[in-house]
Parts: sequence; structure tokens; C-alpha cells
Amino acid sequence: MTPLPLTARQQTLIDLYGYCSLGMTPQQFYAKWQVTHEEMAFICSRSTSTVRRWFKRGRNYRRPKSTDLRHLALMDFLLEHYQEIPPELLNLLCRCDRQALQSKTDSMSKAD
Repeated sequence: MTPLPLTARQQTLIDLYGYCSLGMTPQQFYAKWQVTHEEMAFICSRSTSTVRRWFKRGRNYRRPKSTDLRHLALMDFLLEHYQEIPPELLNLLCRCDRQALQSKTDSMSKAD
């Protein structure tokens, strides 16, 4: 498969994304959303013990990496704008077991 050439608009999007200082600390995310350390670990693809260390003080403290801050900021954005995202776009973004996703989506809609 031959790589697709980038349009000027696509290059602008890459620049926007690359220069964006998108980030949210675990403390900010935890204060805003009612999540567990396990859920935060799942979002960031980290172990629960790593996430717990983000909230420690002293020698047991571990600083989250920039990728963790970006994951949390993106998840915050998705949580804030979930209802505005068309299902077709969400399916493209998050390719997973459609039946499980639909079941989860249906239960989330009923909870709102």
C-alpha cells in the first residue's frame, strides 16, 4: 500500500497536534471525575500501583509521564463531549467489540 500524501489542511492538523500542550494532571482528573485508581490506570495503560504513586508524597512519589497527562486530557475531552460525537466517528476512533461497546453505550445513555 502506498502512503497517502498529506494535504495542507492535514499538515496544519499535524502541526496543531504537535504544538498542543494538551495535558491534565492525575489530581485534576481525579478531582473532576469520580474515577478509581484502577480506572485511571486503565485509561493510561499503567499499573494501579503506578497510579497510586502519582498521589503519594515523598520518596514513594512517581511523576506521571507526559503521555499519561495527554491520555488524561484526551479522556477528559471525550467525557466532556461524548454526546456530541456521532456514533460512526466513535466507532472509527474506538474499534473494539461492537456488541460490548453498544451494550456499554446503551447503559451510559440510560444513566444520563
